Amino acid sequence: MSLKKQYLKSKPACKVTFRLNANEAKEAETAKLIGDFNEWDLEVAPMKKLKNGDFTQTVTLESDSEYQFRYLLDGDVWENDWEADAYTPSPVSLEENSVVRV
Repeated sequence: MSLKKQYLKSKPACKVTFRLNANEAKEAETAKLIGDFNEWDLEVAPMKKLKNGDFTQTVTLESDSEYQFRYLLDGDVWENDWEADAYTPSPVSLEENSVVRV
């Protein structure tokens, strides 16, 4: 898992590419990136699955903010990004949410 950040020069925003590697995806058929930036919508489109089994998705986020997120594998299993910028307790479970700061 990794977060790649590319800040835009034209406006206060950052393109963040989220990547969940095949090993961490545990042979999942689908993965969804769900968080503050999409209002924790379970119906969002799945991430793109690469030939090597990794999943990736790029999201443009407003700069000078932080966002909580998690990955949902096969609509059933929640997974954190272990290379996130920080972690915070989830308000809805005993788990922690990943945090990205831009």
